[in-house]
Amino acid sequence: MTDDWHRPLRHIKGGELSGDTTQTSGMRRLEAISGKTAGSSKVWMGETHVGPATNSGDHHHGEAETAIYVKSGHPVFVFADGDEEIRLETGPGDYVFVPPYVPHREENPGDEDAVVIIARSSQEGIVVNLPSLWTPVPEGD
Repeated sequence: MTDDWHRPLRHIKGGELSGDTTQTSGMRRLEAISGKTAGSSKVWMGETHVGPATNSGDHHHGEAETAIYVKSGHPVFVFADGDEEIRLETGPGDYVFVPPYVPHREENPGDEDAVVIIARSSQEGIVVNLPSLWTPVPEGD
């Protein structure tokens, strides 16, 4: 009989987040919960900061589903739908879901940092940087 349910909880303090994760231009990712930091096997969680008047590079998160909670600022999430560029304008308290393999970018047209809390369905912070939103992304890439 295993005693897995007696494992300790892990407490990662806000000041202990790690920047030792894949980065995308124009933003700063901080890792809180991951396989490295907490021994997770199915979830990654952290936060992303996008400075004022800044755009991130285009990217996707591979096989991971991504859930985003807007903590502060008014980030804009941009993705392609056919030939059209779609812009989701958000504010504090909003949530955004990014399906696996969907190219997107974050923009911050405001004059304050945009900070979002991110949870992914992978214990690692998968990031694949792309040259554009229209870059073909084969699933399994």
